[in-house]
Amino acid sequence: MVRLISELYRYRALIKALVIRHLSIRYRGSLLGFLWSFLNPLCLMLVYAVVFRYYIRFSEVQNYTVFLFCGLLPWIWFSSGLSEGTSSIVSGGHLITKSMFPAQILPTVAVLTQLVHFVLALPLLFIFMAIAGMEFHATIALLPLLLLVQLVFTSGLALALGSLNVQFRDVQHIIANILSFVFFLTPIIYPASTVPDRFQFTLALNPLAILTTFYHGLILDGVLPSLDLMLMLLCFTGISVIVGHLVFERNRESFAELL
Repeated sequence: MVRLISELYRYRALIKALVIRHLSIRYRGSLLGFLWSFLNPLCLMLVYAVVFRYYIRFSEVQNYTVFLFCGLLPWIWFSSGLSEGTSSIVSGGHLITKSMFPAQILPTVAVLTQLVHFVLALPLLFIFMAIAGMEFHATIALLPLLLLVQLVFTSGLALALGSLNVQFRDVQHIIANILSFVFFLTPIIYPASTVPDRFQFTLALNPLAILTTFYHGLILDGVLPSLDLMLMLLCFTGISVIVGHLVFERNRESFAELL
């Protein structure tokens, strides 16, 4: 694991260049360009806001649109980063087979690219909070630490899945379906308090539920995460990195042949 972290640090300039390249390619030929970083989560928020504000109401949440947007932003980052990270090594096969290219940076590049979209869209959340007259809490200052934890957690998963996807191309399709399932098990479109008591334990076993709860707490409620959930999230993050490293090291020698 130390070797993986040192390699990522050593190739930091290359990672930065690839992230910039991916962003420029994504919006090449687009009239709105980087505005899609704002429009994509906004459109998704509008759909869920209409359905769950007017058709299925949650009386426990006062500013439901802000609550929804606060949970959607990190989810979009996670799901998009994980999906692109899963297919990143296969997509970058031409680089791996023609040179001594460090394949381990490709999933991280995918996650970092989506982090840029998250950061660009984050001011919209603060604007919505200001319009709604909500209080800005000092706990928002801890947001960079939460972003770092999510970055490491997602990168570890992306590295493991990206490595497996080289061996079994079905992985990327399976992940797309699993993400749809996990989305509804995570308190994004509904508050955690609406989950029946007999199922509350599932929230503590779902790292995405813990992350979402932390975002709501730090940004909207001004509440610090509980120590037990914080340790649980750090445990999930550590496992993600270790598993990602082990799976990558086990499969890396076969990449050139399979790609």
